[in-house]
Amino acid sequence: MFSIPTSLATAQICVQSFILMLLIGLDDERIEMNIRDLKYISAIAKIHHFGKAAEACYVSQPTLSGQIKKLEQQLGVKIFERTNRRVMPTDIGLEIIAHANNILSEVDQILELAESAQDPLSAKFRLGAFPTLASYVFPNLVNGIKETMPNLRLALLEEKTGVLIKKLKAGQIDAALLAMPVEEDFFQCAELFTDEFMLATPPDHELASSTPIKPDTLSGHKLLLLEEGHCLRDQALDVCEHNGINETQDFRATSLETLRQMVKAGSGITFMPKIAIYENEMGIHYTPFKAPAPSRTIGLYWRKTSVKTKVIEKLVGLLKG
Repeated sequence: MFSIPTSLATAQICVQSFILMLLIGLDDERIEMNIRDLKYISAIAKIHHFGKAAEACYVSQPTLSGQIKKLEQQLGVKIFERTNRRVMPTDIGLEIIAHANNILSEVDQILELAESAQDPLSAKFRLGAFPTLASYVFPNLVNGIKETMPNLRLALLEEKTGVLIKKLKAGQIDAALLAMPVEEDFFQCAELFTDEFMLATPPDHELASSTPIKPDTLSGHKLLLLEEGHCLRDQALDVCEHNGINETQDFRATSLETLRQMVKAGSGITFMPKIAIYENEMGIHYTPFKAPAPSRTIGLYWRKTSVKTKVIEKLVGLLKG
């Protein structure tokens, strides 16, 4: 019977033996393989350079190279093709790398399970958010976490939605703030808040108004929008398509702040989420839309199999508050 020890250092040693016994299925007489070797394989596959992979693994290049060569000899196959200029996996190497990454992921999950069982609110927690939300949510959230979970080791990631979904599925992050809906059966979600859009214009623009306007008032006008890959762009395009609004074709911004500055410079108009609007801002006017106003609904997503539910519950409370 395999049991998780109270010491995480001891747990890691046991986990290595246990996972390899289950997933590799080889006895000690046939081959010697451990988690360290799998980490070497994974690092080389990601970095494509033995020297840099050795640095990432905190060992010398001869040590790493020698261990990979020994492993290849024991397996009877080449995992990597090597030249003076490049390193690339062989066909069988790609399959071995995939299995190695799966095993390393399982090891991480067991160690996280042990760590969370000892003190759920002191474990490491990796939270992601997309760029048009992260800058406006993370600062207040961090302050709230310091008060409610002072020992939590929080790691924050700002990435586009597609990248966050992939990382969440792969177990590389623990939760992500995403615009709903996200059609993934693998995830569980808590709806947090609705973020309405407002029309951002120069103060002297014909559409600048202190009273709410209908979205179709913008019919025939052109909007400055974000570049491809931003979910806010897709949401804005959906509003445009339903109301006869066009996109400015010769410019696409990389961030909301770029859009804000372009509007202030008199280069056009755009949609701005309320969460990104500053009080008493100069050089720009925000006009509200009549109900139902264009908006995005933000949710917190995590894997259904996550062992970090206590932290997630507290995060939901902080984000809703």
